Amino acid sequence: MKNNLLDIYASDVFSDAVMRERLPKKVYQSLKATVETGSDLDPQIADVVASAMKDWAVEKGATHFAHWFHPLTGVTAEKHDSFLSPQSDRSAILEFSGKNLVVGEPDASSFPSGGLRDTFEARGYTTWDPTSPAFVKDGSLHIPTIFIGYNGYVLDKKTPLLRSMSVVNKAALRILHLFGDTDVKRVIPSMGAEQEYFLVNADLFKKREDLVVCGRTLFGAPAPKGQEFSDHYFGAINSRVAAFMKDADETLWRMGVPVKMKHSEVAPCQFEIVPNYDSCNVANDQNQLLMGTLQEVARKHGFECLLHEKPFEGINGSGKHINWSLATDTNENLFEPGKTPMEDARFLLFVCAMLHAVDEYPELLRLTIASAGNDHRLGGHEAPPAILSVFLGKELSDILEKFVAGTHINNVEQRYIELGVNTLPPLPQDISDRNRTSPFAFTGNKFEFRMPGSSMSTAGPNIVLNTAVGDVLNGYADRLEKAEDFLGELNALVSDELQAHKRVVFNGNNYTDAWVIEAEKRGLPNLSNSVDAFVQYVDPKNLSLFVRNGIYSEEEVYSRMEIHLANYSHRINIEALTMIEMSKKDIIPCVLRYENMLAKLLANKKSVGLVIEDTVEYGIIKNLSAALSKLQAALTVLEEEVAKAQAKDNLESQARLYQSKVLPAMNALRKYSDSIEPMVDEWGVPDYTALLLGC
Repeated sequence: MKNNLLDIYASDVFSDAVMRERLPKKVYQSLKATVETGSDLDPQIADVVASAMKDWAVEKGATHFAHWFHPLTGVTAEKHDSFLSPQSDRSAILEFSGKNLVVGEPDASSFPSGGLRDTFEARGYTTWDPTSPAFVKDGSLHIPTIFIGYNGYVLDKKTPLLRSMSVVNKAALRILHLFGDTDVKRVIPSMGAEQEYFLVNADLFKKREDLVVCGRTLFGAPAPKGQEFSDHYFGAINSRVAAFMKDADETLWRMGVPVKMKHSEVAPCQFEIVPNYDSCNVANDQNQLLMGTLQEVARKHGFECLLHEKPFEGINGSGKHINWSLATDTNENLFEPGKTPMEDARFLLFVCAMLHAVDEYPELLRLTIASAGNDHRLGGHEAPPAILSVFLGKELSDILEKFVAGTHINNVEQRYIELGVNTLPPLPQDISDRNRTSPFAFTGNKFEFRMPGSSMSTAGPNIVLNTAVGDVLNGYADRLEKAEDFLGELNALVSDELQAHKRVVFNGNNYTDAWVIEAEKRGLPNLSNSVDAFVQYVDPKNLSLFVRNGIYSEEEVYSRMEIHLANYSHRINIEALTMIEMSKKDIIPCVLRYENMLAKLLANKKSVGLVIEDTVEYGIIKNLSAALSKLQAALTVLEEEVAKAQAKDNLESQARLYQSKVLPAMNALRKYSDSIEPMVDEWGVPDYTALLLGC
């Protein structure tokens, strides 16, 4: 293994440097233009690129190639084909054509489609996405692709993400050109996704059916020590975990995933890994690689990596904080204050666009991060509530409030913006504090979306952010392009927007009950559960946003809603059935064995003439028997509610039953089990103390 980090990094990526070295100059320039400008791929270069890619991959030890895509499962998929092509003389050659590179045909029948196709309609197509680099992993050349059905419907997450990036690019360019930034040819929505996760010992993990099947503990009394002292946060990393992290880092670096930071998180056995920024598309691909790599490498080191949003009750859950910004091909960040008054004015206009997008489409942002797992996390233990608001910080908020009071942007040759009789000095680079309670916080040169759960794809939130902000910017451009007095209209636009959308700005503590009351007064929606969020897909306002911007057809929007509703019900159904099985096979037998042992002790004491009602054993067995009866009654209720939910054939009605009836029944069963656990000498499965102190 190479020890030089520069040699390791991106060594398994068909990167720009590799293409420049291995492709003829004209072919390289043509492909580069496609990647950077979005121009159509020249079909004449496909065979040349494929040949170079194959030779490079074989040198890296690859024997197969796979179109790597993002179906609507939330994880990636791939089908591997060998480079080896047998010949009639029983020899073989290595083949990989331009057609193999550009188009694949995986079976599309078994992937979620939300009613867009029947199961028997099996044909689907994958098409090369040259904007995300190919890479070698586990002996196969992986080629990032989009995925569509035979009927043309989009069956993946990458296609709408690429479309949304095009929407915000074109809209932002309209704005920049109005400001005189004509040298900018491309605006790239960029993202960095902070990834939280838990590690548990693999041998303990395998002994808990709930962890193996569901990724979270469905039962578990609290450990004596949790996160009370905040001593795990940024704490020293032990050698075993450090070895895992080193292995994961090097594996990810080889695939060009720019992981930069790692540290212990707040909860015991919880950690975080953070990459550098890239375009939303590439960063989304990299986050999928990151999650898979963490799980694969963890097993090599005797761990299991838990990506569930709430693996353990009573301590922090895990999120995936999406840091989103807009960058130009001239290396400017549009959410950074500028060096001139006009650049500062441009910055404020883009901030307004974000406020407008969050205020007008909070339901869409909420539904993109909705899941059965994330419902357990939102609103508790350092996770933001389900209410969308934006933190700007005091200084930036004060500046924007002055605009509402009456602002004039003029005297563009000077290094300040006149605000009535006041002057605004150059905006500092960090003009906000950090607010860890905010679901959507401005952090100096980007917006941090803190609501997404740790297991989910980043594509959904990015699709909505790109589309909503792009749509708002197009509205701004329509207004400003008609103005005879650009600065005057700009002042009026900023003032109007801040006045219209200031209700979404909140710089306080989002965890308090007072904020929930205040948010309701402001008219901000509070979609506290995923089912209420999913149905917002087809609200006319949200449906129109997607359709008019070419992200989805109307049928594709409905399909996404149906897939989410079905997945929600499937997830809770699996968890409920797992609880029922664990109750019958682990918990009840464990309690009965302990009761039997106590009963024998009581019989022995009675045989020597002792009054058993006065013994400790009698009190314990009496309490256990009463608690076990309640547990059995709760188990019966859960079985009945699951049967009722399973019988529903309407997706929304079924999901609402799982949310309103099955989940409460599960919580009731857990309450009785968790109350019994401390009363028994040896629990049937590894407990929280063992799980949380074992890494």
